[in-house]
Amino acid sequence: MLRAKNQALIQMQDIPTAVNALQFYANVQPSIRGRNVYVQFSSHQELTTMDQNTQGRGDEPNRILLVTIHHMLYPITVDVLHQVFSPHGFVEKIVTFQKSAGFQALIQYQSRQNAVVARTALQGRNIYDGCCQLDIQFSNLDELQVNYNNERSRDFTNPNLPTEQKGRSSQPGYGEAGGMYGLQAAGRGVAFPQMANAAAIATAFGGGLPPGISGTNERCTVLVSNLNPDRIDEDKLFNLFSIYGNIVRIKLLRNKPDHALIQMGDGFQAELAVHFLKGALIFGKQLEVNFSKHPNITQGAETHEYVNSNLNRFNRNAAKNYRYCCSPTKMIHLSTLPLEITEEEIVSHLEEHGTILNTKLFEMNGKKQALVMFETEEQATEALVCKHATSLAGSIIRISFSQLQSI
Repeated sequence: MLRAKNQALIQMQDIPTAVNALQFYANVQPSIRGRNVYVQFSSHQELTTMDQNTQGRGDEPNRILLVTIHHMLYPITVDVLHQVFSPHGFVEKIVTFQKSAGFQALIQYQSRQNAVVARTALQGRNIYDGCCQLDIQFSNLDELQVNYNNERSRDFTNPNLPTEQKGRSSQPGYGEAGGMYGLQAAGRGVAFPQMANAAAIATAFGGGLPPGISGTNERCTVLVSNLNPDRIDEDKLFNLFSIYGNIVRIKLLRNKPDHALIQMGDGFQAELAVHFLKGALIFGKQLEVNFSKHPNITQGAETHEYVNSNLNRFNRNAAKNYRYCCSPTKMIHLSTLPLEITEEEIVSHLEEHGTILNTKLFEMNGKKQALVMFETEEQATEALVCKHATSLAGSIIRISFSQLQSI
């Protein structure tokens, strides 16, 4: 496993089986945990224990530890790491950085024995309940070089180091400085950095994450294929994908009419969309939803902009919206209804999209809401994408999926 590069080397028994594997995946797109992966021949003829990443060497003891943090729902700083690792020995230096494997840190102890004890005690443990899991290897570095004392790097043997010059990376030699929740594609202006949602995510999921969600994805753009080009448009895609996060922009691909690119607010929201919408049925087609190789969508004449849309759901009540994320269901929930609305008017507004089995109109906190159950998930999905943010009796209504099984 080349953790720092998000790559792996696999040695087959012989060359013919390696050729067979490569030929098979030339025609079939392999994916792991919803992420497309790519297979090619390596220049290596044989794997040895030296084929480790440049900063981690596995189990050979060293006084410097390489720490990768998985499921990082809360920001991790030098002070947090020092609090976790200092009980096991004197920590001389800490450097944190961002790599493709996720948020990482190098921690230098005074002695190799301290590092061994810390790794034994902390490997696989969570810093916080249900998240921020520690994956610890021994580094192959002999000495950390720390230039600045700040929240991303610290030399505890030299408290007189300056803080970094503003706007510059703390430790460019170790990787891109910053946390996993920083702005992605800095300078491109992604409007919804994940840091702003960290607390909401933790609140929504009780400090954990839904099954199948890693929380470590950084790619904001998803590729949707097998669309019905005669029925779909950008606004309908917005209505569906905005259930899982804020939408920055959408582009229908002119050369592939059944394909679209959708740029979400951050990597976590994109992961929710891929997880919950893969295989969803809409307009007679089963959607394919995967992460795109494009980090973002370039603004242009063929893109529709939603970055400033007041219909983005996660600008307000983010925790509530995260909590309601689910795959399409037969039941939809309508809110912001006019107080004098009737069930007959709701049915009349939605019945063109399928057979309505049941409805329930109710009031909560002085506001009218409704539940509508369709015969199939596809009918409910069509009603949502076509009628969310439409006018009903003078009010712009909001529609989302309900996880209730019956009315």
